[in-house]
Amino acid sequence: MAVLRFETRASDSPWVDEVWTCTSERVERMTSVAAVNWGLVFFAHEGQAFASVTGPETRTGTAAVPSEATFVGIQFAVGTSLAILPTATLVDSGLELPGATRTTFRLGGVEWATPGPDDAEALVERLVRAGAVVRDPIVTDVRQGYRPRASTRTVERRFRTATGLTQGAVRQIERAREASALLAGGVPVGDVVGKLDYFDEPHLTRALRRYVGRGVRQLREGTGGAIALALDQPTS
Repeated sequence: MAVLRFETRASDSPWVDEVWTCTSERVERMTSVAAVNWGLVFFAHEGQAFASVTGPETRTGTAAVPSEATFVGIQFAVGTSLAILPTATLVDSGLELPGATRTTFRLGGVEWATPGPDDAEALVERLVRAGAVVRDPIVTDVRQGYRPRASTRTVERRFRTATGLTQGAVRQIERAREASALLAGGVPVGDVVGKLDYFDEPHLTRALRRYVGRGVRQLREGTGGAIALALDQPTS
């Protein structure tokens, strides 16, 4: 059985949404899932170390996965970006960082210590202090529920510039991911439809297919193969 074993944790840093770890067992390919965050990913495979920048994903797809590899990932808050690489340029793509070792990686011409899952925030703090990671305060305010002193048009333009996505796209992707977690955890379909304000079950199903690459039954049963999403049950 091919398995991706994910563990995620929330972060108390305003710059970070979550930190995750993963091990791949007998996995060759996985279903990639739409995501609203950019991130840094560090992984080791067959004695070699790798580092990459990942971008937001607007759709589901498939991706190759090195089997028997270990990963650490940092998902940055919506509205943040690398000073040298705007998030909008990373949508549906990514960038491998050259010269990574088990202890260091290079970003923006500077060598940084490769983090483990427990010191990810320490790395982020250093990146922020150095000006390597920045954020748009208007987007931060919007995400926290505040109404900026700017026109709706200006807010949407700033949001899209900072994230590469519209506010509507972010809401749809986040809602589909939340629906997936609820369904995998055994919440009845009707309750998910009502809780997340889907029009009906067919609308939920279409959103899941588009953004997660799974149907309701597959999420409930954990079938469909390896998937890049932390759910309450292993995939098979």
